[in-house]
Amino acid sequence: MYEIIDFVTDKNSRILDLGTGGGEKLLKRFPRNVLEIVGTDFSEAMIETANKNLALSGRCNVTFKIINNLDLKFPKKYFDVVVARNTIIDAKQIYEVLKPGGYLIIRGVDKFDCHQLKMIFGRGQACMDKMPISIIDYEALLNAGFKDVELVPLHVREYFKNIETLYKFLLKVPIIDDFSEENFDVKDFYKKELEFDKLEEYVSKNTTDKGIKLLRRYYGITARK
Repeated sequence: MYEIIDFVTDKNSRILDLGTGGGEKLLKRFPRNVLEIVGTDFSEAMIETANKNLALSGRCNVTFKIINNLDLKFPKKYFDVVVARNTIIDAKQIYEVLKPGGYLIIRGVDKFDCHQLKMIFGRGQACMDKMPISIIDYEALLNAGFKDVELVPLHVREYFKNIETLYKFLLKVPIIDDFSEENFDVKDFYKKELEFDKLEEYVSKNTTDKGIKLLRRYYGITARK
């Protein structure tokens, strides 16, 4: 994803990063030699963190804003690139804020992410959705008028050194939260605890020499206006 961003931008480019979180990846991986980068997130706490990280980075072409992805209040045809990472999108609004020939780059979490873990817990992100969010996004981009739309599955093995580390990770991410991406449910809270016995069952079946394995199922989409 970052290689694509580097390839399609130059010193005159404006980039919009939706779902920027605390801005860590934007500040570390997005190109420095561009005109402007705007990072947005719906969470006030995330944007507060992002601004603290920005102050430490020394970068002067980046701003962070609290924005609802479904209400993009930007000028039409303003951005050369829009990036959306693990967040909901409105394809038509993104189309409006992109310049002609501009790029949209999406990285998301698909329905079958950590499927074995979800089966053990009996719930999970998008478990009951009929259509994977990757297909929903893909069709929405085509209907919005995007061209050169490419959908790519991304399979990644992640390893955790012990059950405690995995437990803390699962408290912060929505993998085994019971909500629908198909209905655009919003997960904006952290869990306080999980059923440790179920996690132990998963760990007993997925411990390797590298650590406790988690099979991630992401997807990537690129498109042009």
